[in-house]
Amino acid sequence: MDIKLVEVKKPEEMNFILGTAHFAPKSAEDLYEALVCSMPSIKFGLAFCEGSDERLVRVEGNDENLKVLAAKNAFKIGAGHSFIIFMKGAFPLNVLNAVKNVREVCGVFCATGNPTKVIVVEDEDSGRGILGVIDGKKASRVENENERKERISFLRNIGYKLR
Repeated sequence: MDIKLVEVKKPEEMNFILGTAHFAPKSAEDLYEALVCSMPSIKFGLAFCEGSDERLVRVEGNDENLKVLAAKNAFKIGAGHSFIIFMKGAFPLNVLNAVKNVREVCGVFCATGNPTKVIVVEDEDSGRGILGVIDGKKASRVENENERKERISFLRNIGYKLR
């Protein structure tokens, strides 16, 4: 068994969601529907790695460049029943619950715009699985009271909190 770090390659400002699901033919289409129904203006590409049969990377989306980006990253990760969604014009916050509520989705490893590495385990006989992710950098310190007030003010200024 080998453990590998697979870097997610993406533009710096690009957000993505990485997770696992089952039943590839249905998952890809259901994820597509969940994304466009929760935010019709979203541009995205998603790719799903089959875990059996032909073990294809299934690709859907409404933006050709994001579909290519998703397919390349999914293939590089290569873990059966994993999916990755890249998006523009939306943040994971806008669609995450819709993604998690897709019947086939088993879990989400991350929803981020940070530099990310996927911790993949590979068994020569069985294939690959995702152990976890390294999402961003290590914490530098605990916020002070001024930083706490700035955080609270920021959320209210952008309309995410009322009071």
